[in-house]
Amino acid sequence: MSIQANDVLDAKGLACPMPIVKTKKAIKELDPGQVMEVQATDKGSTADLKAWAESTGHQYLGTVEEDDILKHYVRKASVAEAKEEKKYEKIAELSTLQAKYKEGATITVLDVREPAEFAFGHILGAVNIPFGELVERFEELDKKKELYIICRTGSRSDLAAQKLTEAGFTNIWNVVSGMSKWDGPLANER
Repeated sequence: MSIQANDVLDAKGLACPMPIVKTKKAIKELDPGQVMEVQATDKGSTADLKAWAESTGHQYLGTVEEDDILKHYVRKASVAEAKEEKKYEKIAELSTLQAKYKEGATITVLDVREPAEFAFGHILGAVNIPFGELVERFEELDKKKELYIICRTGSRSDLAAQKLTEAGFTNIWNVVSGMSKWDGPLANER
C-alpha cells in the first residue's frame, strides 16, 4: 500500500511520550488537511497517537507496519476541527502512591504500558492493561475502587485517565512522573 504523506517524521527508537511530543511540534508546520507519516518502533505509539489525535481534533488515519516500523498517518485538523488539548486534572505524585503502599491501603494500580515494559519491572500487584486494549477491557476494572493509573512518564496514563472518565470511572488518579522515576519495590516476569 502506498500512502502519500506531505511530511515524514522519524520517531524510530523513541519511547512514549517522545513520538507524540515530536508529532505535536512537527504537525504545526503542516497546512490543515495535509497528512503526516510518523515512523515509530514503540508498539504503544499506535494507541498513543490515535488517542492524541482524537483529543486534539486531528484525524488518525491508520497505521501500516513494515519491517518492524510502524507508519502512522495523521491528517492535520482545520481551525474549525481543532480542539484544545486537555490534561487530566486529578494527579498523584509518586510519593503519594508509595505512601499508600506503606500504609497498606487497598488500591488498584493500573499499568497501561505495553506487556514487554511491564514484564521488565512493575509495581507489586499492579494490573497490566496496555493502553491500546483499555477500551475493550474496561469491565476488568471496578468503577467503585480507587484506581491509580501509571505508565512510563505520565503521558499515556493521562490519556488513559481521560478514557476511563469518559466511561464513567470517577475515583481515578494519573500517577506522575510514572515508572521512570519509581524507586519502590518492583516485580518482574522475565
